[in-house]
Amino acid sequence: MSTLHTVNKSPFATQALISCLNHAKAGDAILMIEDGVYGGLGGTGLTEIIAEFGKNVSLYVLSPDLAARGVDAGRLIGGIEGVDYSGFVDLVAKHDRTQAWL
Repeated sequence: MSTLHTVNKSPFATQALISCLNHAKAGDAILMIEDGVYGGLGGTGLTEIIAEFGKNVSLYVLSPDLAARGVDAGRLIGGIEGVDYSGFVDLVAKHDRTQAWL
């Protein structure tokens, strides 16, 4: 059974993303939404940690939330995919359950 994890808080404000990564299992997906999209950016102190976890789980950001914050998708860590709202729905449908990390 796979899980879609959603993280809506910046990893620079809370530990939600790190906790999520530590609990995610191979085959799970993590979707960073709202301020959580900052976790997908390269060139930060968390880049290597997040990229390493990306070897076992699929990592996504909600593209409209990235754009709303004025962040260019070119700044994302390699392997992180941007999805739109219909992509979000597809991820929910693809996984057996969804876990929100607050």
